[in-house]
Amino acid sequence: MLDEIDKLGSDFRGDPSSALLEVLDPEQNHAFSDHYLELSFDLSKVMFITTSNSLGSIPPALLDRMEIIEFPGYIEEEKIEIARKFLIPKQMDENGFTSEDIEFDDASIQKIIREYTYEAGVRNLEREIGQVLRKEARQKAEKKRITKTISPRVIEKFLGPPQFFMTEAERQDEVGVATAIAWTENGGEIMPVEVLILEGKGNLQVTGQIGDVMQESAQAALSYLKSKSATLNIDPEIFESLDIHIHIPEGAIPKDGPSAGITMATALFSAISDRKVYKEIGMTGEITLRGNVLPIGGVREKILAAHRSGLKIILLPEKNKKDLVEVPKKVLEDIKIQYVRHMDEVIRYALHPEAGPENLTIKKIKNALKKENQEHRK
Repeated sequence: MLDEIDKLGSDFRGDPSSALLEVLDPEQNHAFSDHYLELSFDLSKVMFITTSNSLGSIPPALLDRMEIIEFPGYIEEEKIEIARKFLIPKQMDENGFTSEDIEFDDASIQKIIREYTYEAGVRNLEREIGQVLRKEARQKAEKKRITKTISPRVIEKFLGPPQFFMTEAERQDEVGVATAIAWTENGGEIMPVEVLILEGKGNLQVTGQIGDVMQESAQAALSYLKSKSATLNIDPEIFESLDIHIHIPEGAIPKDGPSAGITMATALFSAISDRKVYKEIGMTGEITLRGNVLPIGGVREKILAAHRSGLKIILLPEKNKKDLVEVPKKVLEDIKIQYVRHMDEVIRYALHPEAGPENLTIKKIKNALKKENQEHRK
């Protein structure tokens, strides 16, 4: 068992990954020679198991000799079951309680998961459960009354104010705000995308600590929007007098990836046309310059995050239909999955059919262009 193989380093003292090339290759490890003991070992019948948090830092030649088995992070429902069947009984035993003394309800376990831990595994969940039981053990040792049923109110009393806050779905339909669904190492999350139209010089600004891939997705979304200016009944020249600001909230958290492409395009369409976006719709998918919607990863985690956050409809690339086999049936019964192939379908599903009063900035620039054209004709 070789733990954390992605942490291997090579320097003047040697390169362990080069030695592992021979050790892990069944074609040549039947007579592996150890240069320290100067003995040959038959390793052809040995099964080597390695673990890693990421594949990026493992040398390609070494990675090629391995069969990769990916383990996704636990979803909330799985964490509740693990806590109920394993973590709570273990901590009860360590702190001198039995199941007859104290009982956790599902709402209290859910509160610890959502508001006091933020992780793919259950290590911190076990620590927080242990902390609650240690405080109960102290009450018992001091001959004070212990709480038999641990409720969410008791959790807050023992663990203090919540440490993490889950992003909720928008409370009302708005112009220029669309909801993306993102994948993180700790599970799925919903992510609002905000667009503001300002009078300016044709600049595009994207903020929220985003990576290069997401920056390029924003550029692609804007280019597609410009190509549709005739459909939106907008003079293409108007874009030369507009500044567009796209913001992804929670700027302290780095974000990257192409899956917010259709969300940024939807928020741009909404801001330009003054059509509101339905608050109960979340979306994920990569956009091309022709408006095609390409498949993305992390579908299971994204759909579960949307379900937790109260979204009712998810717009999903049609080529991701195969990934729904991993999603629990109960979740699929509660949420509607709408498959999309092109950006036109996304706009049709996500935006109100009627436009509100015209954006004042665009109206002002339109009037200025109109006046300029009249003077030019004179």
